[in-house]
Amino acid sequence: QKGTGSGSAQAKKSQHAEEATFYLDCRAAYLAVFKSSLENIQSKEQLTLVLQQAGRNPSQKTVSKYWTSQITKLNFDDFCHILKQEKPATKSELLEAFGKIDKDNTGYILHDELYNILTTRGEKMTGDEVSAIIKQADFNCSGQLDYHKFCDFYLTTSQQCCKAAREKLQVDGRLRQQQFGSQAEASLEGITAPMSKPSPRILRKADHKLAPTKGDSRTPSRPSSAQSCKASVSTTLSMGASSSRNTTKLIEPDTMKEWQCAQSKGCFYLEEDGEIISHKYKLHLPQRSTVCITIKPLSLHQVEGKPCPWLSVDTALYILKENESQEKLQLVSFTEQQNKEVFGWKGELGSGIYWLLPFTTGCRLKKANKPMTGEAKLVFRGEDGDLALTKEFRAALVEIFEMIDLDGNGLLSLEEYNFFELRTSGEKCDEEAWAVCKENFEMKKNELTRQGFLDLNLMEANDCGGDPSDLWVTLLSLGYNKALEMTEACPFVIDICAEKCKPRFKAIYLEAGSSELNRAVCKSVVTKGEAKAMDGCENIIIYTYQSGRRITSVIENKSDNKVIIHVNNEQSKNCLSSRRLTVFAVEVAPKSMMVSQHVMPLKEQEEWLYSCVHSLV
Repeated sequence: QKGTGSGSAQAKKSQHAEEATFYLDCRAAYLAVFKSSLENIQSKEQLTLVLQQAGRNPSQKTVSKYWTSQITKLNFDDFCHILKQEKPATKSELLEAFGKIDKDNTGYILHDELYNILTTRGEKMTGDEVSAIIKQADFNCSGQLDYHKFCDFYLTTSQQCCKAAREKLQVDGRLRQQQFGSQAEASLEGITAPMSKPSPRILRKADHKLAPTKGDSRTPSRPSSAQSCKASVSTTLSMGASSSRNTTKLIEPDTMKEWQCAQSKGCFYLEEDGEIISHKYKLHLPQRSTVCITIKPLSLHQVEGKPCPWLSVDTALYILKENESQEKLQLVSFTEQQNKEVFGWKGELGSGIYWLLPFTTGCRLKKANKPMTGEAKLVFRGEDGDLALTKEFRAALVEIFEMIDLDGNGLLSLEEYNFFELRTSGEKCDEEAWAVCKENFEMKKNELTRQGFLDLNLMEANDCGGDPSDLWVTLLSLGYNKALEMTEACPFVIDICAEKCKPRFKAIYLEAGSSELNRAVCKSVVTKGEAKAMDGCENIIIYTYQSGRRITSVIENKSDNKVIIHVNNEQSKNCLSSRRLTVFAVEVAPKSMMVSQHVMPLKEQEEWLYSCVHSLV
């Protein structure tokens, strides 16, 4: 057992080293193009350049996958995530590609054939670009390309490019201190902090340890990686299994049965780059009333034995007031009360318009690590030769119908169907197209029935001659994998009950987290959490808020200069960070605040220890 423990520690150490090397390479490539990792990528061309600097050779199709029509900028965190997705080409992959041209497996390709292929197929190259390849003496001879030598040359050049960027980084001592990069998933852009007097809740590291647990008063040894830092602050929380400490239980009294209620569904969708988008809601309250608002993952009517990974995803709802006299929405509260998987808030709201912004940390809703092998069958031809939906695909479509039927009336309105269309195709269905649907598919009260929805998808399969490619585009965009399991989406349901009036609310947008949501998350942590100023640096404050199964930390930078904060979770146990890293760093702009990380237990049935050191580099 001792040997096993040693091996596990060695593996963990190796993993940390790999993470550190990867983020050193990310930063080196980024700073070879930009002056600071706070600068944003502003164009497709810049994205291509910085990817090339990192040893990648992205096609226009690859670049367009990340630089969509909705993108206007990407930050350093986004770049790190893209680099994780786009692995560098291996020699075997390159040789396999050339082997498809060299049918006789000679190891050579005639220049004329190469010229014809590269200038007429796929992403076409110019004649000058191909000529530049052909003229290279290192891998060309007698009118032929030696593609084995070309692959070696390509990989060597790629490695030299990365090496040059690292060397440039190491030459500059100031940049060398920035050797760890922050990670993309669940990252939040800096939010301008309001000018205010120091909070009376700010406690020095020497004076206070946040919420110490009985029997666990030890201070974790300071990680070696923090020893060279100018200032640091540590926070330790020891949590029991499925802890509900600091959480007010959501109690729904019998009197609420007489209250007037409204309900709507929605969904969190995971984008290719790790960003999370969701529905956003507008609530109208005609008069002042006590209100109870809850959110929880939606339990779908599923095939028995089929996994439901989204049921373990954390959910929250931020309530913001629309105010004519103020440009920004004002945070009222958020759903911190808990009853099992249900998170809620109960309190009094005045009459007016409110925005409800769903939120999840990204700890549980994340990109799948294991690539899928195989693919479920979606359609088949019956004995009569006609196409039909497979049983498995029909079951998935029934789930999807249940998810996108936001009001739960068993029918799809044009508004509901358009959220589906926007998610799967990026376009809306207009009144004219909806009229065509009415003529061809089953409708009730101008709304599409479940059978109509199934027939609509069958028609799409027929239009493609049975080719399931377009159907897979739809399924993947809705969070399904190739086994028809929903692994990258989390449907949820919101319930609102009011004592004195009928609440009315509905989904208005389907989009990524806005600056209002980022601001609300930060403000909730600052308001509810404990604050610690960095010992030796009063302008840097770390706020930590723990509610049930979630711990969130926010960094506030009150200084006039940007700061780099090194974050070390190596002493934590059974923890899952939204950053996906044990050690990372974030840059915080002057006079701003941002989320450092969200942390949840990896295994809820076991105790977990949150031990984090924030250090100023």
